[in-house]
Amino acid sequence: MLNLKRAYKPASREDGRRILVDRLWPRGISKDKAKLDGWMKDVAPSDALRKWFSHDPAKWGEFKKKYFAELKKNETAVSALRAQVKSGATTLVFAAKDEEHNNAVALKEFLEKK
Repeated sequence: MLNLKRAYKPASREDGRRILVDRLWPRGISKDKAKLDGWMKDVAPSDALRKWFSHDPAKWGEFKKKYFAELKKNETAVSALRAQVKSGATTLVFAAKDEEHNNAVALKEFLEKK
């Protein structure tokens, strides 16, 4: 089972393994409070793509195309994440305020398609 959760929401037992999938650490969250089992920066969008997207919903479709292309080129990191997901309940943790248009949502879609 693959879930999504904002880093600012409390961890719960149902989360299973919690993996941060952002390139930057969430502001104002301590490592203790985050309760993460891992931080996979390598599956996050490149800095250039992240800055271009700038959480603009109008760019969502194009962002996903570009991000999926980056993920396809980064098979090592994606394979490592897939292995984590296959081993049990996993929650992709993200910091974005927009819970519908962010890299974790796109990453979940990418993982579920393959």
